[in-house]
Amino acid sequence: MPDKQPPQKKKTPKDKAHAYMKYSGMAIQMGVIILIGAFIGKKLDAYFQTERPYLTSLFALIAIFAALYLSLKDLFANNK
Repeated sequence: MPDKQPPQKKKTPKDKAHAYMKYSGMAIQMGVIILIGAFIGKKLDAYFQTERPYLTSLFALIAIFAALYLSLKDLFANNK
């Protein structure tokens, strides 16, 4: 016999709006983190007068990994 699962409740427009706001906020958070990392790297490159933007690249990459970590942590924590 197949297992009977409880019926799924329909998503209301309020639920859809909440999900949209949550994921939009995560995208904005990621963008801000990456911009801050690139800004810090750019300022450090200007301070140390490097020929190439090594620190900008480094801090942008670190910020990308941090933004991905925070977003995935939020995503998986809310799904439980």
